[in-house]
Amino acid sequence: MTILCLLACSLAYGQTDTLRYVVRGTVLDAQGGRPLGYVSVTLPGTNYATVTNTDGTFVIKSDLPPRFVTFSLLGYKVQTVPADRDQLMRVRLTRGEFTLDPAQVVTGDPLTILRDAIYRIPENCPSEPELFECFYRETAQKRQRFIYVSEAVTKVYKSSFKNLFGRDRTAVEKSRLLNSPRRSDTLAVKVIGGPTQAVDLDLVKTRHLILNEEDLTSYRLEMMDPVMIDDRRQFVIQLIPAMEEEFALQHGVIYIDMETMAFTRIELSLDMSDPEKATRAMLVRKPADIRFKPKEMSLLLNYKREGGKSRLSYVRTVFRFNCDARRRIWNTEFTAIAEMVVTNRFSGVDAVPIERAESFRSSDALADKTQVYADPDFWKDYNIIEPTESLEHALGRLKK
Repeated sequence: MTILCLLACSLAYGQTDTLRYVVRGTVLDAQGGRPLGYVSVTLPGTNYATVTNTDGTFVIKSDLPPRFVTFSLLGYKVQTVPADRDQLMRVRLTRGEFTLDPAQVVTGDPLTILRDAIYRIPENCPSEPELFECFYRETAQKRQRFIYVSEAVTKVYKSSFKNLFGRDRTAVEKSRLLNSPRRSDTLAVKVIGGPTQAVDLDLVKTRHLILNEEDLTSYRLEMMDPVMIDDRRQFVIQLIPAMEEEFALQHGVIYIDMETMAFTRIELSLDMSDPEKATRAMLVRKPADIRFKPKEMSLLLNYKREGGKSRLSYVRTVFRFNCDARRRIWNTEFTAIAEMVVTNRFSGVDAVPIERAESFRSSDALADKTQVYADPDFWKDYNIIEPTESLEHALGRLKK
């Protein structure tokens, strides 16, 4: 992802009638009433999905009248309610209580459990290629002020999980870019991620990154208390760096379904104890006169099980760093967030591979190519991640 402020661009909003049925609403905690962010929202019996924003709001669309909407979040009970297209829905989720049968005791060696889950990846994940439609968003803040927003509709091709060297690729179909007109906000820094993160950072598919015997030897694994996700019991394994390596290690938590041994959720946070190593892990490129000081790099991966197979459904990366010109005394803190949600899925003859000439490369910056993919019908009929209230306010300011 690149924080690159160029010329501000404003695209008109369009709408077609393909996905003409829309359900909107807010998801709240039943006990305290606070909005719940990053709740998975799906239409049962379809492949349509989205997530709530940090304000708890969502919008989901369908080509057929939706009858029900399902909501799920770590630590809460899964809830399916009738869809209401006539007014804004208010859904309250209750916290799930984890109970074990008195005869059941959760024990085991975390490394053995993790190895078993890795071994079962080909069994738990799709054996045939699939094509995913996704919504992707990048935002950047200078201190507390938004200076950059880029959004895109993408498609991701995933080969069979039995083939580690398939033609997994990402393509951008359309996008829009809004950024600050202030020259002082112009900063060309590229960190890892971007629209290709659904391919590059899918750790269950790209197991050479961390889920392999060689890398796991660098960590101490500890069993944590089990939890419920989607009303299913989960093993919870904590990763703690256990030795010095030439590269920065991760602090992490891995959730594994107790019954299927499928990966359900992965949370990682880069070890920042050695700034030089952390910089090498985060930074792709920067101008020579810019000082870069890493503060945070975290990754969240959610996997959903459907039809007996687990697939990546949501990715979020967060980068915090101080960055400024060398001639200045004070560094300025920047926060860059990229998130992608799978909104639809195609298989069989509809899972058409993405050709190399069409694919978006990891080295590409969406900000550089937004004009190529600009489309006045950007919103069209795709499911989206609803903007937060502060982001909507920022969009209004940036367009002026």
